[in-house]
Amino acid sequence: MAKSLNERIIQYIAEMPSLPITIGKVLEVCNNPYVNPVELNQIISLDPVLTGKLLKLANSVYYGLNTKVSSIIKAITMLGLNTVKNLALSTAVLGTLPKNKLIKGINMEDFWHHSLCVGVTSKLMAARQGVEKKYIEEHFTAGLLHDIGKIPINACLPSEYKEIIEISERDQKPMYMVENEKLNLNHNITGKIITDAWKLDSSITDTIFFHHDIGSYEGKHLNILCNVIAADYFSVINGIGFAGTRNVVRPPDIVWNTLGFDDQVFNEIFDKVKIEIKKAKVFLQLS
Repeated sequence: MAKSLNERIIQYIAEMPSLPITIGKVLEVCNNPYVNPVELNQIISLDPVLTGKLLKLANSVYYGLNTKVSSIIKAITMLGLNTVKNLALSTAVLGTLPKNKLIKGINMEDFWHHSLCVGVTSKLMAARQGVEKKYIEEHFTAGLLHDIGKIPINACLPSEYKEIIEISERDQKPMYMVENEKLNLNHNITGKIITDAWKLDSSITDTIFFHHDIGSYEGKHLNILCNVIAADYFSVINGIGFAGTRNVVRPPDIVWNTLGFDDQVFNEIFDKVKIEIKKAKVFLQLS
């Protein structure tokens, strides 16, 4: 018997590579606020790819450090645990995803441009709110990965997804609603399946699962969720990247009340977002 659409998607996700053991250990250790950089160095040094990316990031314009960084311990100390953790996570996640830039429904370069914009914008708004520096990178990573659930649907069902995108455009209907109608699931669900399998932080999982359903959210990461929802709105209305839809509803009052400002802030941060996207591309090694 032919597999149902949902079964094909679930199988695709199940066959996605697991996060490398080194990355899993880095994430585990970074969750301990008392971890010693020497201990983290011992783990990272076993992964030449992650070592290279960490040193490149420490010496990049993204962080604008004034001195040459040549040791892992110094890079960890200067960047901080959350940045190291999110670099490891982003490197691992992107390494598991399809390498082809053009798939039938969504151009991958445009997809990651949108995702990067949401990550950067969320981070900028978190800084504007006065979020502690050590927690700001969580907003970047949650924003970067908020649409990751679209990847398996698009890769596994390219023709169906192309139709979903066209219907969303034609009927001016949010993409996740069309996904529900056509597939009986949406990218929030598939994204959560991925993050559950990879045992990612609840801040990321919650953001992925609830960024189109904030009214149902009762968790502890409301601030991150609201930042990402507002940042997603910013990216779509300004046409920065493309993740399959140009139809977006202005976020509800709970988002703006939680953030402490409204979408007028977009005028203030627009130019900085563009600059930060260019600087942050080194984080993801985008061309």
